[in-house]
Amino acid sequence: MFATTPNRYPEQLIAPMRKDLTQYGVKEARTADEVDQLLTPGSGTVLMVVNSVCGCAAGKARPAVGLALRHNARPDSVATVFAGADIEAVARVRELLPGIPPSSPSMALFQDGKPVFVLHRYQIEGSYPESIAEVLTDAFDQYCATAKQ
Repeated sequence: MFATTPNRYPEQLIAPMRKDLTQYGVKEARTADEVDQLLTPGSGTVLMVVNSVCGCAAGKARPAVGLALRHNARPDSVATVFAGADIEAVARVRELLPGIPPSSPSMALFQDGKPVFVLHRYQIEGSYPESIAEVLTDAFDQYCATAKQ
């Protein structure tokens, strides 16, 4: 009988892709429990990035996050799950986005555990990092009440 466990990307392959976000202070959420700890009522604003091995994640989404995090208004925290690796964590994030089709890479801004803004792959893959960062910072301005100093 074949195992029904989903195939995961080898960690040695994706480690540099993880670092592309963690270098900006982005926390990793590798389990559903870690996602739940980040996205609780009262957690403030949390940007959750669904990372991916695709080229638009490498050349557009991850650099855009780095640019956006230079903005004065930022989420209280920023975290990431990796599609194809953090299977349960990605599934949990997607459960918290009812009615939103799965998309990787993608980004969702949560406020006290509830989604308030989503950026899908189709909005990322045809854009430049600077324009994606601008969309993110507009969302930060709208939903992140206090500017970080």
